[in-house]
Amino acid sequence: MISTNEFRTGLTIELDGNIFTVVDFMHVKPGKGAAFVRSKLKNVETGATIEKTFRAGERVQRAILDQRKMQYLYTDGDSYYFMDEETFEQMSISTDLLGDAVNYLKENMSLDVIMHEGRTIGVDMPNFVELEVTESEPGVKGDTASGGTKEAILETGAAVQVPFFIEVGDVIRIDTRTGEYMERA
Repeated sequence: MISTNEFRTGLTIELDGNIFTVVDFMHVKPGKGAAFVRSKLKNVETGATIEKTFRAGERVQRAILDQRKMQYLYTDGDSYYFMDEETFEQMSISTDLLGDAVNYLKENMSLDVIMHEGRTIGVDMPNFVELEVTESEPGVKGDTASGGTKEAILETGAAVQVPFFIEVGDVIRIDTRTGEYMERA
């Protein structure tokens, strides 16, 4: 158990059977009444964010998460297969548990799989990935003044908005948190 007075950003807690990460918190001491802690919590499994207020000193259960370095191997229908880089054990993770990460997974990519009490609850993707453009319309000469964008299909099948000068075969860097084009690699 941990006191709400010990909250800090990145701390994981168990609340109502779900696991949350503390995104933001503020200790409030009003002129009248008891102090309290106003917090913003992110559900680790669903990604949903909630705001919750605790009394100062209230105790909550701390969640211990285990991060394993795993390598993505292949996909088979709705299951994505990963191999533990230390024990070489293989495991499958469903598409709904991976969420948007499926748009950026390349074979042989290493990432952290997050587990709680032996149960997989999600993956921690690298912030940036480099992917090749497989489909894109050619840029029209003279359109660059407006700074516009066009749609490009990546090697993973994901669609992303890119500048007009990006062509088929270019390798580009994508921000996995926002799904936006960053730069040419």
